[in-house]
Amino acid sequence: MISLGIDVSKAKLHLCLLREADGKQKTKVIENTRAGIATLLDWLARQDVERPQAQVILEATGVYHEAVTEALHAAGIRVCMVNPKQIKDFARGLAVRTKTDGIDAFTLARFGHLVNPPAWEPPPPAVRELRALLLRQQSLAEDLRRERNRRDTVAMTTTPALVLTSLDDTIAFLEQELAKLQGEIDAHPDRHPDLKADLQLLTSIPAVGHKVGAQLLVVLREHDFQCAEQAAAYLGVVPIERQSGTSVHGRPRLSKAGPSRVRAILYMAAIVAIRYNPQVKALYERLLARGKSKMADLGAAMRKLVHLCFGVLKNRTPYQADYTKAA
Repeated sequence: MISLGIDVSKAKLHLCLLREADGKQKTKVIENTRAGIATLLDWLARQDVERPQAQVILEATGVYHEAVTEALHAAGIRVCMVNPKQIKDFARGLAVRTKTDGIDAFTLARFGHLVNPPAWEPPPPAVRELRALLLRQQSLAEDLRRERNRRDTVAMTTTPALVLTSLDDTIAFLEQELAKLQGEIDAHPDRHPDLKADLQLLTSIPAVGHKVGAQLLVVLREHDFQCAEQAAAYLGVVPIERQSGTSVHGRPRLSKAGPSRVRAILYMAAIVAIRYNPQVKALYERLLARGKSKMADLGAAMRKLVHLCFGVLKNRTPYQADYTKAA
């Protein structure tokens, strides 16, 4: 097997081609553009790399990895998308202390040889479109919150009328755009029956509304999770223990390894679930009775919600409070 580690940035792709048979490596830096990706495919051909025998390992970096992953997958090359935190821990285990783009690419290639991560499959177009809508909505909501904060601040000072008008116009525009986006997000599942069915299953869970359901729908449909534990680990809601011998007794904490925006939405859903979802409420109260901290219990509630969401999609069964079959 030949592993190609790619360290992705906005402008560049740092490549490290590592052959398992002899350990030889070749490196190259290309532009992260359509032309650069075509150069990458030509370079691989010149290295006598047979596409079925190669695997590409890279980290998810916002949107900058999407063009290269889609092109490599379309070319019949096995693509593996890995968690950046996992690669960071792997590099620490190899005693790699220097961090450069080239060393990161080498670390990714080594990770591919030793771990052989699962292959990545591109999500369906409808899921990608929904993800793009949700990301745009989040960006505009953050912009609106900042503009409203600025408006509240300048209201307490002597500010020219032109500045106040500019702020008011911007706030009105952002509110209008958010309303349009929300309408598009609400209508999107209606145009895709499979997404609509999935969203109905997710929102059958008490405390999972359309906002939470849409976010989790994207996560669960973009990744081929084999079990609920994998989904919870990806979202960073699994506990990390810190105990050793008789002297180290740290409190367990959430790994926080996944997308923080989804985790924030899950937290708010967990606040509702500990009151209105019978299974989550029972879990929360049981942990409280055992002396666990409220934050640890809320983390468990977030994890339980992820398990329930995975379960209803996997079994194609709406939520049932007395459902005891393992997800």
